[in-house]
Amino acid sequence: MENIKVAIVGYGNIGRFSLEAVDAAGDMECVGIVRRKASAEGMPELNGRKVVTDIAELGKVDVAILSVPSRKVEENAAKYLAMGINTVDSFDIHTDICGLRSRLDEVAKAHGAVSVISAGWDPGSDSVVRALMQGLAPKGISYTNFGPGRSMGHSVAAKAVEGVKDALSVTIPVGTGLHRRMVYVSLEEGADFAKIEKTILSDPYFCHDDSHVIKVDDVDALNDMGHGVNLVRKGVSGATHNQLLEFNMKINNPALTGQVLVMAARASVRQKPGCYTMIEIPVIDMLEGDREQLIRSLV
Repeated sequence: MENIKVAIVGYGNIGRFSLEAVDAAGDMECVGIVRRKASAEGMPELNGRKVVTDIAELGKVDVAILSVPSRKVEENAAKYLAMGINTVDSFDIHTDICGLRSRLDEVAKAHGAVSVISAGWDPGSDSVVRALMQGLAPKGISYTNFGPGRSMGHSVAAKAVEGVKDALSVTIPVGTGLHRRMVYVSLEEGADFAKIEKTILSDPYFCHDDSHVIKVDDVDALNDMGHGVNLVRKGVSGATHNQLLEFNMKINNPALTGQVLVMAARASVRQKPGCYTMIEIPVIDMLEGDREQLIRSLV
């Protein structure tokens, strides 16, 4: 079969790691990078690659990996789906996932394309684990405990606030699914810290947690891309109580996000037109390799 032709839209941290994951996949090729400026200056890893401002300049593209902020996902996905190009993203605003799925489903079906949304590690691969846990113990309670570590989406949201030069949001697990958000910001000259603090704390990314904004001189001196999660479910299998299920991982946040996006990109070419979350897609469709061999080795 011909390799899946992938374009990466946006080239921040997630874009860089998505490129690495595409390059490592034996069934894919990156046909180019779409950026606001068609320049690879200061990025030696892009030497010899097409860097464009318009995806149409890349020729045939099967899937666009959207490595853009969550609040920019919908407009980008709708644009590429309307061109008949599959899209995958790591949209992480949990309260709007169902709404986004409904809106993009209409666009995708109208143009014979596939959108896989919220395909990071949470939401995304963790969602698959939570679904499996619920199937194993249908009656019970699940807790998702993040961190400690750098939240990509929260950091981007804080950095987007007017007057913020750089930002780092660190998630601290309190337990039972509760979290503290420590938001470190460096400011543009003359910026009003009190106004910035109020704006961040009222943002939906932060207002539902115990969030604290701290002014620092240099955010980069604090930066660490490590993160992690502890998923726990205590419940009942059939009529048997006290089933305790647990899943843990410690990760490089953008590297794992990039890998999940590549899994979703692969799965997208195997689905009927429409918009999907990861729990709706057979896991085997996300894996590289011969289907029969995968069944032999994994079942």
